[in-house]
Amino acid sequence: MPTALITGASRGIGRRTAELLAQQGWNLLLTARSIDQLDQLADQLRSTGSGVATAGIDLVQPERVESGLASLLAHGESPSVLINNAGAAYTGDLLAMPLDRWQWLLQLNLTSVMQVCSAVVPAMREQGGLVINVSSHAARHAFPQWGAYCVTKAALASFTRCLAEEERPHGIRACTLTLGAVNTPLWDAETVQSDFDRRAMLSVDQAAEALVNLATQPSNQLIEDLTLMPAVGAF
Repeated sequence: MPTALITGASRGIGRRTAELLAQQGWNLLLTARSIDQLDQLADQLRSTGSGVATAGIDLVQPERVESGLASLLAHGESPSVLINNAGAAYTGDLLAMPLDRWQWLLQLNLTSVMQVCSAVVPAMREQGGLVINVSSHAARHAFPQWGAYCVTKAALASFTRCLAEEERPHGIRACTLTLGAVNTPLWDAETVQSDFDRRAMLSVDQAAEALVNLATQPSNQLIEDLTLMPAVGAF
């Protein structure tokens, strides 16, 4: 069975992706801040016959990422697919943003992805593998009040392209799933203020199905970026 490591797996897109992969017989390595929610999900997925290991890792705390991932990888074989799904958003004037909030968003949306890749990708090189980083159309467009989020996602897209070039000789592919607005718990966060019509957004299922399509693509190809937008366009 192939194995996938998914960050931010306790809810939303990450959780649904884990469920869909388990239905296809994948083994799973799952991380999130909430170990209780992860363990509940793991019990559910094990009933399908999948092997599941979990680790409660708060990616906002950089000093805990490496050790948490080492513990998770010790549970079984190295993943063939790494899905960096965890992330957050912040709305507000760019130049009025408190420095600690800026650093928090950069850590979660960008630096933690580098940390996860640094900890996991070397273990994938022997058998080859695929890294999928979940990005946003905000990487390509400027939206007022979303400046910091746009910056982190633009940097993530660049990071992914650079990673793909550096890791190609090692048999590692890297790509992005670029999403328009998806109706996830992100919109309920204290750091996000918006009044968008969430009924017009993409569903969690649609985003998760796109991730599964990327994860299961043949090993001799690479969809460098898959962009999925609501039919109504950008919000």
